[in-house]
Amino acid sequence: MISRSKPALKKSALKKSALKTSAPKKPASSKPALRKLSTKTSAAKAKSSKPASAKRSIAKPSVAKPSIAKPASKTGKLPEWNLADLYSGIDAPEVARDLEKMDADCVAFETDYKGKLATGTANEDGGKWLAGAVRRYEAIDDLAGRLGSYAGLVHAGDSVDPAISKFYGDVSERLTAASTHLLFFALELNRVDDDILNRAMRAAELAHYRPWIEDLRKEKPYQLDDKLEQLFLEKSQTGYSAFNRLFDQTISGLRFKVGPKELAIEPTLNLLQDRDGAKRKSAAEALAKTFKANERTFALITNTLAKDKDISDRWRGFQDVADSRHLNNRVEREVVDALVASVRAAYPKLSHRYYALKAKWFGKKRLAYWDRNAPLPFAATDVIGWPDARSMVLTAYRGFSPEMADIAERFFTDRWIDAPVRPGKAPGAFSHPTTPSAHPYVLMNYQGKPRDVMTLAHELGHGVHQVLAAKNGALMAPTPLTLAETASVFGEMLTFRRLLAQTKSAKQRQALLAGKVEDMINTVVRQIAFYSFERAVHTERKNGELTATRLGEIWLSVQGESLGPAIEIKAGYENYWMYIPHFIHSPFYVYAYAFGDCLVNSLYAVYENAAEGFAERYLDMLAAGGTKHYSELLRPFGLDAKDPKFWDGGLSVIAGMIDELEAMG
Repeated sequence: MISRSKPALKKSALKKSALKTSAPKKPASSKPALRKLSTKTSAAKAKSSKPASAKRSIAKPSVAKPSIAKPASKTGKLPEWNLADLYSGIDAPEVARDLEKMDADCVAFETDYKGKLATGTANEDGGKWLAGAVRRYEAIDDLAGRLGSYAGLVHAGDSVDPAISKFYGDVSERLTAASTHLLFFALELNRVDDDILNRAMRAAELAHYRPWIEDLRKEKPYQLDDKLEQLFLEKSQTGYSAFNRLFDQTISGLRFKVGPKELAIEPTLNLLQDRDGAKRKSAAEALAKTFKANERTFALITNTLAKDKDISDRWRGFQDVADSRHLNNRVEREVVDALVASVRAAYPKLSHRYYALKAKWFGKKRLAYWDRNAPLPFAATDVIGWPDARSMVLTAYRGFSPEMADIAERFFTDRWIDAPVRPGKAPGAFSHPTTPSAHPYVLMNYQGKPRDVMTLAHELGHGVHQVLAAKNGALMAPTPLTLAETASVFGEMLTFRRLLAQTKSAKQRQALLAGKVEDMINTVVRQIAFYSFERAVHTERKNGELTATRLGEIWLSVQGESLGPAIEIKAGYENYWMYIPHFIHSPFYVYAYAFGDCLVNSLYAVYENAAEGFAERYLDMLAAGGTKHYSELLRPFGLDAKDPKFWDGGLSVIAGMIDELEAMG
């Protein structure tokens, strides 16, 4: 896929959530006491849509099954998701009913437990009593997740429809208002003495929630007092949440003049993969022109959100600009620093070397930036129809694990996928877990390219992970972003290996291998470059606002370093930072993709060397959700991400593929 940033598993109510950017695949929300509305996303958020037709869903709220989209060129009929498993429409009476129930449940919960946790937990039956409170809290979280997910998914389906935007905003406000009554719970629970809490967790009922409680207590050093936490939460609606929404609506509303056509961002970005070099150049220039015309708006959004994060980090006591993300991911800063250092040191033998090779295939010394993702001259040109894409992915999944394929197949048969490109629809792709009492939904913009098939494999990997982890409940199903990307990238690897094994033509094998290398470079090199960009922006923002020109300078610096001398960066590219949603929705989310790719390379090597029993262990790892630390989950595979050599091993897989391509000529 183009620049990779995909949605991962959404975090629970008390944690930050994330919901990928190929062109942007978007994450979701940040941190409140009830889970925030996920907008596409990550994703986690994240990096976070709506029935087929906005007007239809409003006029006929009882309609449960939007129609299948009409054939788009040669892709065949593309499915639109059926959101009726959540609610039948934005004005469905069940929405109003559940909003009222959520309000009442939150008030009742506050009345029953606020100010009582320490004494209640210290009682003889304190473990059983506190477990009852956590179960009630989890039930509210599940209901809020259903409401917030539906509003976010509807909005992702059409973010420019005024009625849908109002619905999205109204539900967001209701969730925030309700969550103020729950805000005390995590804060007060973290004030309970360790000895008292450990004694209470001897009760089986509370021991079930031990992973969640221990995870929650890791945030204790960064908590503020109750009133400040409430202020932060309520102000988020007019602060970062409002600017997230402004970004969504602005990016979806942009139009790019390519020849005689006015296109939305997704089909314009898609032209950067067109076989016609003139179309790629025209699309790149159209993107540059429109981005330039809107640079003040995007600079304002970026500056505001960077400052908003700086204020929050300062009050909470985070030392480094990315420390809050590391805490959210449950990964140590030194592990991320080692990953970043390893990838940046590998730029010359990875991206620099590959792009020089690609330029040679095109008969050039250097490629213009708009040719970076151009299809290879010898690559197949056929559009891959939707039925073929479905078959490719499910066959690959089934060859690894019938259980994995059966879960993935439900996304097709039960209409959990929204595939067509539509005006106003969120660009990119994501798999959103919604809530354990429901099921995930996948959004993508399918246009029949090989990368679209890999995107489908990627998002279904997320979906399988989310289905397996759901049994842990709303509080413990979500997985830190570092492991949330493992299932998605592994799904891609399975599909790629299956296609490569079935391809007989030497040239098409070369094209497939080159495509996979490009995907891995976009997943590893490009995402670490994104992370470097964010670090520079957030660090410099502490000393004052950055102009659009300065943001462009930083962007060109990190892109030049990562792409290397074989990519010619021309005027206009300086504003391409503007469309990456993770910078807005989930700061510093992007390194999770590099983490996941390197991890999957290592995991796949284990699979190839000892396949017996691997699938069972792998599915068990996914099913653990958020109940175990990543180091514990990797132990059965003999992997240790804290080992400095770990990252070099994952990167050597990419380098080895480039070696193979060089040998092919």
